[in-house]
Parts: sequence; C-alpha cells; structure tokens
Amino acid sequence: MIDGQTGAPARAGERAYQALRADIIEWRLPPGSMLAEVEQSRRLGVSRTPLREALARLTTEGLAAPAGGRGVVVTDISLENVHELFDVRQALDCRAAALAAERRADGVFESLRAELANAGTLLHGADPSRQGYFDLVARMDDAIDEAADNQYLLQAQRNLRTHLVRVRRLATDHPERLLAAASEHALIATAIEARDGPLAVAATQVHLHNSLEHVLSAEEPVIPREESING
Repeated sequence: MIDGQTGAPARAGERAYQALRADIIEWRLPPGSMLAEVEQSRRLGVSRTPLREALARLTTEGLAAPAGGRGVVVTDISLENVHELFDVRQALDCRAAALAAERRADGVFESLRAELANAGTLLHGADPSRQGYFDLVARMDDAIDEAADNQYLLQAQRNLRTHLVRVRRLATDHPERLLAAASEHALIATAIEARDGPLAVAATQVHLHNSLEHVLSAEEPVIPREESING
C-alpha cells in the first residue's frame, strides 16, 4: 500500500513529467532549452526530487539529454532525425495497417472513412477546427492499433509518436496539406475495411512519403514567440 509520504512525491513526479513532456512536444520548450532544476521546480510547483525523476524519464525517452554537467537540455531535431523517424514509422505503420486489414472489426473503418471524406468541413467549414481534424486522425490511429492487436508493436509506436508530434511542428499545418492527408487516411481506411492488406500498405506508404516531403519543405519550425516558455 502506498502511504501519503511515498505517494505524494510519486504524484508530483508524474505531474512534472506530463507538464514538461507536453511543453517539449508542443515546442513551448523548443530544442536547446535548459531545464534548470531550480527554475523548473519553481515553475511547476514541485520539489527537486520529483523533478529529477521527471527529467530522468524525459532523458530515457530522448526528449532531453545531459548538457555536460550544466543540467539537462531539450534535444534537437535534425534532418537526419526526421529521416530516421520516418524510416521506423514506415516499418511500423505499414505492418500495423496490414494487421488491421486482416483482423479489423466490421464497420469501424467504414465509419472513419466517411468522417475523413468530410474532413473539409472541419478545415474549411463555418466553424473550422484543426484540433477536430487532429482528433479524428488520432481516432484513426487508435482504431488501427486496436485492430492490429499487437502490444509490442503498439509500445514501439507510442514512443515513436511522441517524437512525431514534435516533428509535425517543423512545418506549418497548411489546410491544403491537411485536406490531402485526410484523403490519404480515407484510402487507408477503405483498404482496411475491405481487408485488402497490400492496398492498405501501399496507401500508408504514399501517405508517409507525402508527409515526409511536407515536413522537409519547411524552412524552420513555426513557433509563435508568445507560446515559448523561455520567451
């Protein structure tokens, strides 16, 4: 049983980890930001012990790294990193799509296909919502994960997606690209619903190729100054 003395630091460490992780992947703490213990403890309202636990978890995930005795720094994202991430993403996502096409439940992906086909209303309608679009894509990912039903594959994808969220901010979320991506996702959903594994894999490969080209076309990340915690 966890008593109050051991439970409180554990909860504080989790809270600090989740807060710092969100700040890093959403670029409020951009690459190169120093995560000084005193400053971050004060900002997050936790003591230094749970903060160190949070920093250790972020370092294990590759979101932060030791800075030569000066503390911990948010890791950089290079073009080489992006290519390596997409190499792994292609292997994982294509395998997940193939398994989903083999094992999926009836109707799930037909419903998603219909929503994705109407994604233009989320992006260009009377009340546009990019977050609504991203939530739809997240549900598509969740459906593929559930249909693939492979815990080891899912674990690998969860770690990869943490870094892919950061990469997404390397390029402006152009509405035209998002609309094209919705069509690509819709084709993947159609193939999975039809239990057509080869088509699901091919459609996934096309989507990942286009996504990579879009990211690489950006000259620099779009990070509004007011969003940055470090000013």
